[in-house]
Amino acid sequence: MSRVGAGAPGTPRRTRRKRVLDVLRIGFLVLVLVAVGVALWSNWEEVRGDLGRIGPVTLLAATALAMLSPFVTVLGWRVLLADLGSRLHIAPASGVFFVGQLGKYLPGSVWSVVVQTDMAHRLGVPRRRTAVVGLLTIALSALTGMIFGLPALPVLLTRGDAVVPWWSLVLIIGVLGVLLWPPVLNRGIRTMLRLLRRDPLEHDLTHAAVGLSSLWFASSWLVGGLSVWVMARNLAPDDADASRLLLVAVSGYLLAAGIGMFSIVVPAGVGVRDGVMILLLATSMSVSAATAVVVVARFLTVLADVVWAAVGWLWAKTHDLLPSPAGPGAAPQGDR
Repeated sequence: MSRVGAGAPGTPRRTRRKRVLDVLRIGFLVLVLVAVGVALWSNWEEVRGDLGRIGPVTLLAATALAMLSPFVTVLGWRVLLADLGSRLHIAPASGVFFVGQLGKYLPGSVWSVVVQTDMAHRLGVPRRRTAVVGLLTIALSALTGMIFGLPALPVLLTRGDAVVPWWSLVLIIGVLGVLLWPPVLNRGIRTMLRLLRRDPLEHDLTHAAVGLSSLWFASSWLVGGLSVWVMARNLAPDDADASRLLLVAVSGYLLAAGIGMFSIVVPAGVGVRDGVMILLLATSMSVSAATAVVVVARFLTVLADVVWAAVGWLWAKTHDLLPSPAGPGAAPQGDR
């Protein structure tokens, strides 16, 4: 009784604080969307013309690449989960991962992990393990995106008019690489669980799992960048530098996506990733053409998430993985 009484006064304060943060996040998201909408509206005539220049074959290729990108991501998620002791077949893994992925479009950044944790628990996966893997997936995806996107950083910082010292990029890659080093990751996981007063994991992540999952996450970003590149190639001027276009489209996409994931206040990096991409692409084409590419790229990203989530939902629905009003008793007992 005394523990309940002692904790009760803090609960309303935490609830109020959470509500304030949610309001601020939603307000910031609305401001971003309004700013993007105003910019798009003011240049709509030019953008509409450029949208029409994206041919059906190019659009089909971009769509196929955009659809492939999330599937590659779930392969990295599976590697981490298996390394910690829960090996899932690709079908249930996809059901859990893709349904949960829609949570990234909500303010708060961790809703996808919450949904995945609940669904995986119905497959016998400890909640703590799924939560750790979900957070690791977000962190490793952002870090790999930033590392492979760094070649485009000089273009973003100087608009191509100056040269950023090569050693500064090496230094940044070194710092980000340290964060990917398994001993550092494992120490961070142990510290996080200790602060949350949760039991530690059964064993640490292995070097092989971290390396392979990071490779899958980087491959997912590269496929997404190629989706942008096939469209940008159609809208760029004939005299545009092909190598620079490839750099700002593919490496630039990874950089923009990594920055977007680090901006946790904005759901799914909406507005942040798109703004960075426009700045980068505009160095090789008109602003209206860059905006057209980014608008279609964002649409394809959302489309891929929704389609894969629908596929995952159908599988999860037929296998009773979705939350139900039956209560906690419907789920297998295990780690909480």
